[in-house]
Amino acid sequence: MYPGDHARSAPDRAALIMAGSGRTVTYRELDRRSRLLAGALADQGAAPGSTVLVALENDARWGEILWACLRSGLVIAPVNRHLGPAELEPLIADASPAVVVTSSALAAGVAAALARADHRAPCLVTDAGPHPLPGATDYEQAVTDATPIPAAHEVAGARLLFSSGTTGRPKAFRQPLPGVHPRRLPPRLGPLLSRLGFDAPDPVYLSTGPVYHAAPFAFLQTVHQLGGTVVVMERFDAAAALSAIERYRVTHSQWVPTMFVRLLRLPPSERARYDLSSHRAAVHAGAPCSPDVKEAMLDWWGPIVYEYYGASEGYGHTAIGPHEWREHRGSVGTAVTGRLHILDDDGAELPAGSVGGVWFEPPPAPEGPAPRASWGSAGDLGRLDEDGYLYLTGRAGQTIVSGGVNVYPREVEDVLITHPAVADVAVIGVPDEEFGESVRAVVQLAADRTADDALARDLIDLARARLAHFKCPRAVDFVDRLPRTPTGKLLLEPLRAAYRSAHEDRRPAWNCS
Repeated sequence: MYPGDHARSAPDRAALIMAGSGRTVTYRELDRRSRLLAGALADQGAAPGSTVLVALENDARWGEILWACLRSGLVIAPVNRHLGPAELEPLIADASPAVVVTSSALAAGVAAALARADHRAPCLVTDAGPHPLPGATDYEQAVTDATPIPAAHEVAGARLLFSSGTTGRPKAFRQPLPGVHPRRLPPRLGPLLSRLGFDAPDPVYLSTGPVYHAAPFAFLQTVHQLGGTVVVMERFDAAAALSAIERYRVTHSQWVPTMFVRLLRLPPSERARYDLSSHRAAVHAGAPCSPDVKEAMLDWWGPIVYEYYGASEGYGHTAIGPHEWREHRGSVGTAVTGRLHILDDDGAELPAGSVGGVWFEPPPAPEGPAPRASWGSAGDLGRLDEDGYLYLTGRAGQTIVSGGVNVYPREVEDVLITHPAVADVAVIGVPDEEFGESVRAVVQLAADRTADDALARDLIDLARARLAHFKCPRAVDFVDRLPRTPTGKLLLEPLRAAYRSAHEDRRPAWNCS
């Protein structure tokens, strides 16, 4: 199924709603405007197989841009709207877009990135604000003037996604064109859906994060394939998210752990004032979640919290439901398809309980098991228990080696985030003459807290009460804000660079506020 089918069977059903403004796009409008936009993109020079790069805020047009590409053989490449020209330049070089879609607020950065990449492409600007893109076309005028793509010419497009680039340049992953009618595209998340509680028709899905990110983008496509409604938050706010669940009778939602922390920090009266009875499945992914935080969410919302783990590369997924998680606390689940392996640095298989690189083996083909060369890894470290449940311990390259002993930052972070004064935390290794590296906690405080030596001591004592002492921070730094992506992933390189360039005992020489 795709929007063309739903436009015939339920034309007035909401396909997309902007949570704050209430602006609504029905399936009739989504079908009509995506066909017109497909024609407009063709008018701008995009042909089947061409790439359309999209740099855009959370906007009601995301659905029609996605389906314009997916019904006309185009490759859609959503990019992080927060990237500066130097960061966007290599993505443009990789994508080589035939057309760029952006807003007036982001146009200056896009224009600079196109110039840096020495790439010329027509641009559609979604609003009438002033911008520096010479020769750009007004998006709405282009849609108005276009001839809709004929139904007989519809052919499925594909996606070009970029990794989050938390440790370096983002990697591009181009999906091959499937060569079928868009109606025949399988649901984007396939067998993962039933594991995440998507077991009822016409879901109303709350998209809390930036649409350009791989997970919200995949759910946008999937929910439209299912004929459901996507409620998009213009930007995340904890109380506003609860209000949206009540207002739009949301059945399914998606979160990252930092959002859970902000929800739990709301006053009890604020948490209790909203009717959340429609809410059947809350899915989280994107970053590690402290078991204590997840348990608190389960205690509040009940057995509706689901989790999955995977990567933009599409190597594989794990998933775990609420009841399973209670029995395997801290796990991210079992493989949805294929098999999981834990390998050492030499590629040897490790037994249950041993920490190593997490690898996905694809499902066997008719001719036999997948060759080792087809296995994929996102660079995470973890272990399997005897039942095949995966527990993540960190990222390759993030392990702290202190006095010859491995310390996994996530284990320490999971403890420190439970302190009521902590809004966010990262644990890193800093140079140490005696131990090689020492464990350092970098803490972003809650709004009503003040940094002082007593609080630093309190945090160290909390860690020492729950962890072996060699794992605990020897010092705590307080910062205004930790460098994270909008989807909650820690940008490790800026954090490490601060400690490389500053004296160990000084406050880090960076500010992300």
